[in-house]
Amino acid sequence: MATDPAIEISNLHVRYGDVDILQDVNLTVERGEVMVIMGGSGSGKSTFLRQLLGLEKLYGGSIKLLGKDITTLTGQEMYQMRKEMGVAFQGGALFNSMTVGENVMLPLREHVDLNEQTMQIMARMKLEVVNLAGFENLMPAQLSGGMIKRAAVARAIIMDPKLLFFDEPSAGLDPVVSAELDDLILKLKTAMGMTIVVVTHELESAFKIADRITFLDRGKLLMSGTVDEVRNSDNKRIQNLLNRVPEEEQLDADEYIRRLVGREE
Repeated sequence: MATDPAIEISNLHVRYGDVDILQDVNLTVERGEVMVIMGGSGSGKSTFLRQLLGLEKLYGGSIKLLGKDITTLTGQEMYQMRKEMGVAFQGGALFNSMTVGENVMLPLREHVDLNEQTMQIMARMKLEVVNLAGFENLMPAQLSGGMIKRAAVARAIIMDPKLLFFDEPSAGLDPVVSAELDDLILKLKTAMGMTIVVVTHELESAFKIADRITFLDRGKLLMSGTVDEVRNSDNKRIQNLLNRVPEEEQLDADEYIRRLVGREE
């Protein structure tokens, strides 16, 4: 049966200088799905997210968002595409000189022509969604870490995007607040029908919110599957990541010397 995926990634290849960061990554994210991206440090997770957001040029392959290949879009077309996307950054990225309400309204001021009262009402509605009703007049410095994260989510969803991206949403949060944020992600999926991509290293969170989990390792896609499929995977590298088992790198002596002197054969 034919599907209409929200995200289609084909043979994605990213290179910085002579170093391959991502190699031949193929992935499809269905509409209304929560896809979690995991992997160890240096696996390419952050680079992968920047590619999905259209922030960097890729070396090869294609990325389709909502049926459009973003690698072929003009600047204006990409500007329009970003109106369909919301991003909740790792640190919240709120502007300290603005109130919470002003931060949430910022995308509206940039992209649509609405009167002030309408924007204020919309901001209050989204703050209600993230359980921050009545906090619109506070400054970011007056919020806890978890509240900053939720305010950032309110800003990310203010324009009702079809695609929502999270970068390490639970980073720096205690277990209770982290669990509340997980519940919020599930709420957004159910109530607003958003397609959500979450980059995280938190296993408990990933197992709770994911429809599918994709593992990246050394720039390559190891597997993409349901939580049960991931748990039962016979891939040693995935099991090491799940169980926090370090792997010893097998280093070729000649290669090590060439790397130290900066010479390649």
